[in-house]
Amino acid sequence: MKNEYKTAHRQLLLDILREAKTHMNVKELFQEAYKRDHRISLATVYRNLRLFEELGLVDERRLGKNHCSYEMKTSSEHYHMVCTTCGQVKEFVSPAVGQLVDEVQRNSGFIVTRAVLNVEGYCPECKDKVKVE
Repeated sequence: MKNEYKTAHRQLLLDILREAKTHMNVKELFQEAYKRDHRISLATVYRNLRLFEELGLVDERRLGKNHCSYEMKTSSEHYHMVCTTCGQVKEFVSPAVGQLVDEVQRNSGFIVTRAVLNVEGYCPECKDKVKVE
């Protein structure tokens, strides 16, 4: 991030997102930031997430009906599995998606710049709690 954009709160939020072991929603990000600095506000978190997106540092992921999370932008292609019960998000990599994109481009002449895949279902912890047909 350029020095002109650096503030203590922005650096704190970026550090938290870089350290995150999972995707974080706004509430989780705010709670973690607040633990480290009680002066941060929820409005500051929202404002800075928008700035990070504009600067190309962070991706917003709308996963499932009610789940919006944030992650640091990476160059690696990965996709998401979302538990519709608990909201847990897991990343996965699949060469099949790349093969599908190649096929779409070959057959349509369309140039794919980004492929987004979200798989929804039940995580191992939740699958036994719901009746799946």
